Amino acid sequence: MKLNTKLVMIMLSLLIIAMCILFGLNQYSQNELVNEIQESSTEVSKAIQLSIADLTSGSEYSSKLQEYLKDAKRKGIKEISIISNEGEIIDSSDPDKVGKRRDIKKLGKGLKASHPSSGKKTEESDSSRPYDLVVPVIVGDEQLGYVHINLLLDNIRTIQHNNFMNRLAATFIVFMFGIALTIFLARRYTKPIQRIVESVNRVAAGDLTESLPVVSGDEIGTLSANFNEMVQKLREREQLEKRLYEAEHLSKVGQLAAGIAHEIRNPLNYISLAVDHLKEDMSHTCPDSAAESIDLLDKIKEEVRRVNYMVLNFMSYGRPLKLRISTICYAELLEKARHLLQDRLTEKKIALVADIPAELPAMEADPELLRTCLVNIISNAAQAMPDGGKITLGARFDAVDSVFRLSFADEGIGIRPEDLPKILQPYFTTKEAGIGLGLAITERIVKEHGGKMVVASTFGKGTVFTIELPAQRKEQEV
Repeated sequence: MKLNTKLVMIMLSLLIIAMCILFGLNQYSQNELVNEIQESSTEVSKAIQLSIADLTSGSEYSSKLQEYLKDAKRKGIKEISIISNEGEIIDSSDPDKVGKRRDIKKLGKGLKASHPSSGKKTEESDSSRPYDLVVPVIVGDEQLGYVHINLLLDNIRTIQHNNFMNRLAATFIVFMFGIALTIFLARRYTKPIQRIVESVNRVAAGDLTESLPVVSGDEIGTLSANFNEMVQKLREREQLEKRLYEAEHLSKVGQLAAGIAHEIRNPLNYISLAVDHLKEDMSHTCPDSAAESIDLLDKIKEEVRRVNYMVLNFMSYGRPLKLRISTICYAELLEKARHLLQDRLTEKKIALVADIPAELPAMEADPELLRTCLVNIISNAAQAMPDGGKITLGARFDAVDSVFRLSFADEGIGIRPEDLPKILQPYFTTKEAGIGLGLAITERIVKEHGGKMVVASTFGKGTVFTIELPAQRKEQEV
């Protein structure tokens, strides 16, 4: 519901409540006033009937007015007098007034306010205003006299006053209720607006983690939802800018590294030729003792070839790799990688434990690139184990999913949770020496084979790398 609709409904509700209360009070006051007037009229009628009876009777005026007045005073009848046509008071509830004369012309007829003579004002007359009711008594065509009734309409005035005070109190209560409701609504709607203002200030200061709860369907809720959407787009834009900056940075670093790698190939070629020359000379000059040296030179030659192969891949990091798929035995490929790393692992007191079933099927992969993956992962695990330990190498074939799962579990220091999402990014490294391309190249090789690499680590306990490779590559990837 919209905010303006809510406000209009609240105002209409207050108006209806006020009208209902005032209507109810008015009806109650009217009923009470009508009842009071009826009772007063009844008493006045009795007084007139009694006066007419005295006026038309043939006996002397022994007057029952004084006795009647005792009960009639509670209804506001103060005095009753019977006046002749000549203005003489022939009977009255006040015996002192009997025999006195009244000016008929000044007396008038009907109901009008009384004007008591000065000097006779009492405390009662000061607080109440009396009225004179003069009724002519006519029997047939003959007027016999007048009935003069002095009234105090205090009850009616009290009812009117109470009605006014009740309406005033009801209006005040409704007004105060409206003020309280207004304050409540003001706090309810200004508080989320203030929260939005504070969030906008924090976002303007650079905090893009801000988010607002959407708890209503009015304009405040719409504003909160739009604010959250705006912040989300700002976060996406910031991430995009970071990726663009990183891509630009990586591009520049890659260009520089490619140039350096190109220069490295020349000495590698020279080392490879020198190794071949040494092998030939040693086989001719020292055939008896050349076996051990030639084996060492073969290892050097193999490492030079592997480094040269890595340099080629590094130079073409931004281009698709050229896979040379062949059928390989994973155990034999792992043994070749172990042979290259054995001296380094022995020096660090690290043992490789193979957990490979004998019935593991042959794999379809690029042997050189896959061996590079093994060497990179094992070397990375060895660097995370400064105190030695063991690296468990597992391999399983899932016939249901038709994938090979190759696992590498070390007992190293593990990876910090904040670094875990970054370890496969190019040029990211936590080591003082290193360029951060080993795992990035490994992941790329795995992806080129149609597989994926998963990393799970507990900081302080160790890390497990898992490579999943499909048993058969798609035809378009072969």
